Amino acid sequence: MGPCGIIGRVNFGGIDPIELLIVIAVVLFSLSIHESAHAWTADWLGDATGRSLGRVTLNPLAHIDPMGSIVVPLLGFVMGGFIFGWAKPVPVNSRHLKNPKRDHIFIAAAGPASNVVAALAFLIVLKVMNFMAPSLSRGDHALYPLFLFCSLGLLLNVVLAVFNLMPIPPLDGSWVLSGLLPHHLSVLYDRIRPYGFMILLLLLFSGALGEIIRPVQGFVWSLVP
Repeated sequence: MGPCGIIGRVNFGGIDPIELLIVIAVVLFSLSIHESAHAWTADWLGDATGRSLGRVTLNPLAHIDPMGSIVVPLLGFVMGGFIFGWAKPVPVNSRHLKNPKRDHIFIAAAGPASNVVAALAFLIVLKVMNFMAPSLSRGDHALYPLFLFCSLGLLLNVVLAVFNLMPIPPLDGSWVLSGLLPHHLSVLYDRIRPYGFMILLLLLFSGALGEIIRPVQGFVWSLVP
């Protein structure tokens, strides 16, 4: 599967070293669960390439791209709260799959699905925390770092799932769409793959990507206690 991306805007006021560490931890966790889901699903369907490379793990060291997983998201946070990044792609060998066209759909969808599950887990924890300590969202509360971690985890995992389901190569949505299309349309659609990254950059710098993500972020923040 192609490299997963994560994009979003967070704003917690002034930059704080603890907040930076929390941002890095959440980004690495979100990207790791996404990529490990790809590798695990591929292994379950017969292709052990990802497992042989040590990618069926939540250890971020197995998945991080130093530039895309740390430097770029960190710079985005420091320069205004805009987070964009990516992890190393999980290689998939279609020759090991019994039904490559169908199996690529499941492998691609596993990444966003894992982030949805993680987001739900973060939301449950937030609701429980809010029930037990309604004032924990205050910056001076002892549990505030945990509240911040779960809030950002909820946001970034939802955004990561939505962003990666966009049908633009090399995002996961492009593999899902390609697998669902009839063969002749799939072949035609796959011709845009060499230009997918340029399309993403165009959407990013034109602001169109932000217009797509902004309503999602607004909805997620409305769920945070």
